[in-house]
Amino acid sequence: MKKLGFIGAGNMAEALARGLVEKKVFKASELIASDVDAARRRKFKGALKIEVTTDNLKVLNSSRAVLFAVKPQTIDAVLTELARADDGAPRTGGLAAKLFVSIAAGVTLGRLEDALGGRARVIRVMPNAPAMVGQGMAALVRGSNATRADEVFALRIFRAVGDAVALKDEAMLDAVTALSGSGPAYVYLFAKSLADAAVAQGLPAELALRMALKTIRGAEENMRRSPMTAAELIRIVASPGGTTEAALKQLGADSFSDIVARAIQAAAERSRELGRVS
Repeated sequence: MKKLGFIGAGNMAEALARGLVEKKVFKASELIASDVDAARRRKFKGALKIEVTTDNLKVLNSSRAVLFAVKPQTIDAVLTELARADDGAPRTGGLAAKLFVSIAAGVTLGRLEDALGGRARVIRVMPNAPAMVGQGMAALVRGSNATRADEVFALRIFRAVGDAVALKDEAMLDAVTALSGSGPAYVYLFAKSLADAAVAQGLPAELALRMALKTIRGAEENMRRSPMTAAELIRIVASPGGTTEAALKQLGADSFSDIVARAIQAAAERSRELGRVS
């Protein structure tokens, strides 16, 4: 039996598989992936040396745990296929004997559990795009049948590509989606805005972006390592009467913090809407 099977071999699945193998969490021989896209299968087989197939049921029957890495609009068909094939036979143990981990955005634990027969062990995860460069942040919630050991297993998977935390309340995933799930786009926009503004002040575009990115990275590293609060760090940089203070006053006048709060609120509410629609 494989330790983990991927249904869906897209970019996130590839990042997870690569991290698991490179961090020696699993061997390539302990993984299997299915996908309808031949190019994605070739990537897994050629670059990662992982067994591939077009058959989702082969992944199900040959894996102790299955990770759904398909789009939300595709997952219903996958769930129906697995449920129809389930006979609870001793040979495979049926769906109730498996752990299912889902990264399909907006697809609730209840929906997953119901589709898989009500007894399946399910964990829902919200990862984010930086997992593709080993700097991801994921949050997960286990369903009513999943165990603490299942949670630990899932945390190991996502910590192979960054950091991961376990939450008690599934409703918190809407805020997680708004913060870390959508968050990389906010940072990209901020970096672009910094660079564009510097270009308007006379810097060459390439240099402006280089400096913006290094400034963001350096500030993140300093904030993460420092015992001081964000407010204390701001005060260190913002000397009275200086350039930083002038900039911060303008950000305050333009309600920068309120703009960020409204953006997070909009993303969280959209996440809730998608959950209700599904």
